[in-house]
Amino acid sequence: MMKTAYVFPGQGSQYIGMGAAFVEMDPLARELLDEADAALGFSLRRIFLEGSSDQLRLTYYTQPAILTVSVMAYRMAIKAGFPVPDFALGHSLGEYSALVAAEVLDFPDAIRLVYLRGRFMDEAVPSGIGAMAAVLGADLQALSALCSEIARELSEVVEIANENCPGQVVVSGHKAAVSRLVERAKEAGAKRAIPLEVSGPFHSSLMAPAAVRLAEELAKIELRKAAFPIVANVSAEPLSDPSAIRSALIAQIEKPVLFEAGIRQLLRQNVQTFVEMGPGSVLSGLIKKIDRQAIVQRVEDQGTFAQAKAAILEVS
Repeated sequence: MMKTAYVFPGQGSQYIGMGAAFVEMDPLARELLDEADAALGFSLRRIFLEGSSDQLRLTYYTQPAILTVSVMAYRMAIKAGFPVPDFALGHSLGEYSALVAAEVLDFPDAIRLVYLRGRFMDEAVPSGIGAMAAVLGADLQALSALCSEIARELSEVVEIANENCPGQVVVSGHKAAVSRLVERAKEAGAKRAIPLEVSGPFHSSLMAPAAVRLAEELAKIELRKAAFPIVANVSAEPLSDPSAIRSALIAQIEKPVLFEAGIRQLLRQNVQTFVEMGPGSVLSGLIKKIDRQAIVQRVEDQGTFAQAKAAILEVS
């Protein structure tokens, strides 16, 4: 029997006005915004509905904003009759959205947690010290070896941070080491290497201080058994147990996001239909590059919501 997985986006999918269609469509979305503002103690809605792109780009605002819009999308979909998924998978921050959907985390706990996570990530490395770059077309093993070589040469960190899809890998680390990697990426077969506009070297060992602080916060929060399995970023394995999920969240902040391996895991589990819940279409594009046969829908606004609803309810 073919199964369904819902996928939840991470940083980079945000834009001013995201979620506005949901707020117009359903009181449920407005209630969720009220909940977010109450949990955070400031107006999140003002930041992502009316604020500036520069403000929204700040990690500690980006993360709660994307989480809120993704949970809006999921809850409105379920209310409209979409089936509860067989699995969920989030990309980096999106893992927290998936955990709210699977009832592992309460929404107010999750929103406070990702706000702090953003702060911890921002404060782990002084501004201007770290960098990230997307590397296209490289051989993964050769790229990993090149990272190790440059790290030794410079006595700095440069590591694989995201394995997104065939031919798309992100590296992270010290600015000079990442710059050197960008210059030499063709040695690993890369067609191009593009520096990314990010505020820090995420998913690298430079995030170790953030992992320690996140562990302290996670220890204060109750995690429940997942209503459906979450495929973890750090292992690409389905998890339901709260203690395993807690460990995965702590590790995830300084380890690579194994997105491609996670999608391949879902394909092995007979998942045929994927629905991206939240802003943007980044994950939909990656999934199609991993498996052209996959059925991919999105819930981002009124148009995509209606299209996904028609397609999903027709087959369920």
